[in-house]
Amino acid sequence: MSRRRKGDSGLTGILLIDKEPGWTSHDVVARSRRLTGQRRIGHTGALDPMATGLLVLCLGRATRLVEYMMASEKAYEGEIALGQETDTDDAEGAPTASGEVPAGDLDLDGIARRFTGEIMQTPPAYSAVKVEGRRAYALAREGETPELRPRPVRVTSLGLERTAPDRLRVDVHCGPGMYVRSLARDIGRAIGCGAHLASLRRTGSGPFAVRDAVPVEALGAFAGAGKLDEVVRPADEGVAESAAAILTASHAEQLRSGQLAWTRGGFLRPATLARLYGADGSFVGVGEVDEPGRVRALKVVAGA
Repeated sequence: MSRRRKGDSGLTGILLIDKEPGWTSHDVVARSRRLTGQRRIGHTGALDPMATGLLVLCLGRATRLVEYMMASEKAYEGEIALGQETDTDDAEGAPTASGEVPAGDLDLDGIARRFTGEIMQTPPAYSAVKVEGRRAYALAREGETPELRPRPVRVTSLGLERTAPDRLRVDVHCGPGMYVRSLARDIGRAIGCGAHLASLRRTGSGPFAVRDAVPVEALGAFAGAGKLDEVVRPADEGVAESAAAILTASHAEQLRSGQLAWTRGGFLRPATLARLYGADGSFVGVGEVDEPGRVRALKVVAGA
C-alpha cells in the first residue's frame, strides 16, 4: 500500500534506521531527507554520535506523532568501563577522576535493584538539557559547569554482568529522559571506583526493534530502485501500543478537514491516547476517548 497521500510533498510513515557510530542524529535526518526526497522528517529520540542502533524517523504527516512516540520505552545494551570517570560520562570525554576497581566479587544484583524503578538522576554535563535557556552542552563547551538538578526517571529493568575485571555488560529498558551515560557514571560511584559508558546500542524503541532497521546508506539503493515503500512503515505503527477507536465515515471526514472537537465514535474503553480509524480502516490520527463515548482528535495525520 502506498504511503503517499494526496497533497503531500513526499512519503508519510515511519522509517527505522540502524545508526552507525560517528553519525549524529541530525546527520541521519539530513541524509534521509536527501535520499527520500521528503523534507519533513523528525526523530523520536536522539542517539549520541558514539552510540549505534535504532533511530526511529517520522516522515511527512507522521511527524505529528513524534511527541507521542518520544514517550515510549527504549531498550539498550552496552558496556561500562570501570575505574575512570570522564567529563562526558562516556568514552569520548576527557578523564576527570579515577579509582581502583575492586578485585573481588561485586554485588551486581544489589546494584541493579538500587537503580531500578523510579530513580533520581542528574543528566550529563554534555547533554541537551536546558539550563536557564541554554543547552548544557553549550555551557560545558565554553568551560562552564552547568548546574544540573537531579530529576526523576524510570528504569523498568536493569541487567549487569561482569565480563572483564574492569568491564560490565549492561542491558536496560527505560522511560524517556533516562541517560545511560549517567547510569554508568552512577553505577561506578556506587561500586566506589568511578565509571563511564564505553559503548551503547539502542535495540528497541516502543513497538520497534533494531533487527527491522536498515543502515541509512541503504536507503539510496531502495530509492534508486523505486522501492522506498518497502522500508517506510505505516504511520499508525508508531502508536501501535495505544488503544484504538473507529469513527463513522462522516466523523472521520470531519476530523480530516480540521474539525478537532468532540465527536461520536466506536471504542473499547476510555483512553487518553487512542489511534483513530475511519470505518474503512484508514488511519486518521490520534485522539482521546471519554466516558460518554466521545472522541476528540489530538493530531490528524491523514489529509482529505
